[in-house]
Amino acid sequence: MYKKNTVAVVVPCYYEETQIAGVLDTMPEFIDCIVVVDDFSGDDTVNIVKSYAESSSKPIVLIEHEVNEGVGGAISSGYKYVRDNDFDVAVVMAGDGQMDPEDLPRLLDPVVDGGCDYSKGNRLFTGDAWNMIPKVRYIGNALLSLLTKIASGYWHVADSQSGYTVINKVALSRIDWDKMYKRYGQPNDLLVRLNIYSFRVRDVPIRPVYNVGEKSGIKPIRMMPKLFFLLVRLFFFRMMEKYVIRDFHPLLFFYMFGFSLFVPGVLLGGYLLFSRLFGADIAETSALFSVFLSVMGVQFLLFAMWFDMENNRDLK
Repeated sequence: MYKKNTVAVVVPCYYEETQIAGVLDTMPEFIDCIVVVDDFSGDDTVNIVKSYAESSSKPIVLIEHEVNEGVGGAISSGYKYVRDNDFDVAVVMAGDGQMDPEDLPRLLDPVVDGGCDYSKGNRLFTGDAWNMIPKVRYIGNALLSLLTKIASGYWHVADSQSGYTVINKVALSRIDWDKMYKRYGQPNDLLVRLNIYSFRVRDVPIRPVYNVGEKSGIKPIRMMPKLFFLLVRLFFFRMMEKYVIRDFHPLLFFYMFGFSLFVPGVLLGGYLLFSRLFGADIAETSALFSVFLSVMGVQFLLFAMWFDMENNRDLK
């Protein structure tokens, strides 16, 4: 128990036979329950967890998926167990040992003290992040964080892909975990759903942990297009749910006009440039019209983002 709050830790696992023992060994004493979710691993992860459960002084619950559902699916299964067993707080710590237990009190404090409903670790705050995180992953993470700000409405949140999180009972009960995105984009999907219900989210600086024996199956270059289209879909989902169904906001018109002007302007500009490169004559009025559409579109989009930022400024 932490500050009179019962705490359960969800540990999603996929082929973590070399790492899971270290994760279980270093769990803080104040944890009330450890929920390990094995996502259909083909190694010895399950047997190691069962062995620990038999000798552990604190409850270790093992949930075994019959098919691989992805990290988001594993987290959803753990969250549903925590929700159904009435714990006050749910923590997510990966089974690969990349989340430092010493950072956990800093993540718990804003949630259990009532300052926010959901806290998440931010590895980019530290000055050593550039040197500690693989460069491709750092750049990809920074780009995804920028896109997630737009899609989710949490403009103050960075390091969107960090999975070291804490969520309270109210938010845990409100979200429909069966509809949660089940793969690598789960943190992005969850931020969007939290914003729709106007839950408060806090970024907490944590230490990046790499090269501790973890094996990542993530291919950043391959994942980027898939996550980009996911974020586009989540953006329109949030616009509809939050600003049409639940409450109307004029920023919708700014986004609508922005996209209606910017996209044709860019396409027309690309067509004119392509034609000019192949020797065709371009009318000055056509070029000016393309620039006009693009500039006006950008202005509308920036105003829409500003309105969205102002509307969500209290959710931190």
